[in-house]
Amino acid sequence: MIYKEDNYNRRRLTSSYITSVVSISLVLFAIGLFSLVLLNAHKLSDLIKENIGFEIIMKEGVKEANIIQMQKMLDANENVKSTQYITREEATKRLAEDLGEDFIKWLGEDENPLLPAIEVKFRAVWANTDSLEMVEKRLLENKDVKEVYYQKSLVHLVNQNAKRISIILFSFSILLLIIAIALINNTIRLSVYSKRFLIRSMQLVGATENFIQRPFIVSGIIQGFAGALIALAFLSGIIYLSLENIPELMQLQDFEMIGILFGGILLLGMLLTGISTYFALNKYLRIRTDKLFA
Repeated sequence: MIYKEDNYNRRRLTSSYITSVVSISLVLFAIGLFSLVLLNAHKLSDLIKENIGFEIIMKEGVKEANIIQMQKMLDANENVKSTQYITREEATKRLAEDLGEDFIKWLGEDENPLLPAIEVKFRAVWANTDSLEMVEKRLLENKDVKEVYYQKSLVHLVNQNAKRISIILFSFSILLLIIAIALINNTIRLSVYSKRFLIRSMQLVGATENFIQRPFIVSGIIQGFAGALIALAFLSGIIYLSLENIPELMQLQDFEMIGILFGGILLLGMLLTGISTYFALNKYLRIRTDKLFA
């Protein structure tokens, strides 16, 4: 009879442990998945900003040496991602490809209206309206520069939408984190609740609070660690399948940030379960015996 009861209690404890680990892993998986979406959205925003066209149109008759010197000066700027010198011939070729015909044969070589230019791409942090206007003003002070062309409305629209999306995603991430903390806390409380009589029995035989708390907190941290590993396994699977089916997503991946995210989820799982176990235990260490049956 005692053997059967021991087996029953063991199965209950195992079932409770598995339920806790699965619940924790699902919550951490949801946090990780949303964080991946947040990272990719930020990376996509940066990619769009860094591909906004910014062209410096040179004046007629400017020496190529002066243009190359200006290009080197731009390359030396840490906020410039890349530059490309577009000769008059290259500009003509590009326009002919866009139009689908060679317009020069109608105008003649001497009447070519296109001028040499430097195409500049700025880093995302610099690709905003205020910064580009400041760059434009400085460049126009150069006697070799005829005009600076970029789509101001597009720059403003991209930055405005990126800011809005960031605020929405950040607000949602805070809400998700609060929900996750509440769910994990409730899961741990239920797990501790199922062992409340064991806790009281340990108190009755003279065990100190630290002695009782230690194995429960360690068990809680292990549950958090196990749940985090399961969540990370699923997240890794999703990343792998996404890249296999949509190779273009590779340019959005920042594996260093993904590594930091995975480490954060692992740490979050252990911290939340450890802290939740500590506070749940304190309740049952100080509760009256008659309240244990409530």
